[in-house]
Amino acid sequence: MRIFLQRLISKVLPALPTICALVGALLMFMAFLLLQGKPALEACKLIYIGAFGSGFAWENTLQRAAPLMLTALCVAIPARTGLIIIGGEGAVALGGLACAVTPLMLPDTFPATPTLLFMAAAAIIAGGGWIALAGWLRQFRGVNETISSLLLAYIALALFNHMVEGPLRDPGSLNKPSTPPLSEEYLIGSLPGIDVHWGLFWGLLACILVHVLVRYGVFGFSMSVVGGNVRAARLVGLPVNRIILMACLLGGGAAGLAGMMEVAAIHGSANSALLAGYGYSGILVAFAARQNPLAIIACALLIGGIESSGSLLQRQLDLPDATTLVLQGLLFINLLGWETLTGWLGVWRLRLLESVARRTKDAAHA
Repeated sequence: MRIFLQRLISKVLPALPTICALVGALLMFMAFLLLQGKPALEACKLIYIGAFGSGFAWENTLQRAAPLMLTALCVAIPARTGLIIIGGEGAVALGGLACAVTPLMLPDTFPATPTLLFMAAAAIIAGGGWIALAGWLRQFRGVNETISSLLLAYIALALFNHMVEGPLRDPGSLNKPSTPPLSEEYLIGSLPGIDVHWGLFWGLLACILVHVLVRYGVFGFSMSVVGGNVRAARLVGLPVNRIILMACLLGGGAAGLAGMMEVAAIHGSANSALLAGYGYSGILVAFAARQNPLAIIACALLIGGIESSGSLLQRQLDLPDATTLVLQGLLFINLLGWETLTGWLGVWRLRLLESVARRTKDAAHA
């Protein structure tokens, strides 16, 4: 029984800051609503109903959670090497654009299955290469990866808008510029028995594979060594630059695949609707999951549910659809606060242990 409790505590403790942050965010969100004269408890109830209260709500939540799993990996994988990458939105945009353009470069008689594979490969390469550029700037030019990845995201969005509204624009798209629509055979259908596209399956599979990689793989262990101490990693002969670039490539590839899934499963072409902020929401998911690939699944469901409940709040309480963004922002602030507090507690704990060890040593000498 004692061993069971120890294992339970060891599993719960890492999630405690996230749980506390969620409770704190809900309390602050309720205070925010009360200041506006809105029923706070009713709003929280509607968020739950809109996210998980029915089969239709679950389908909406899963639909939004699918790309969030992949964009969260864009943050979580490089974080294993000590990099904070926040440019996943750019990788999503370029991945979706590469997916939409690939069929235009192939013969009309080309089989559908290989075309879909080429579309996925093009999206992964486009997204991965863009994020790897931020890693390259960090390792070889000394540019902070957080700043460079964010600026590269803005460049990617500008490039996306230029191509969609310019050289790649479909003449038939009048009020909503987009690339030529994909043929029916190149669209990805829904999972059997549920109105959710196959992106959910690939998101779950990617999280599981990354968990296996970082937990049991040699490359995952190498990333942890690099993230823990770069100097020690170099001393033991690890190719630090290659590991960091590969981590960025994998993370960006996951975000690029999310863009491909959105184009091939929902929009049918690359257009401004693709820029729905999944790359930015993925940052919140990764931080809430504390970079844990399996926890990303649960956190993506949570954030996806919050996002899908916005329309219900608008209809029932006459609140703006973007009200859920306030809750997400409060959650992010609380996560940062608890992360800082956890760090302080860790430092104080180490100092206390050092003090106790020093006194014990002095007492033994006396």
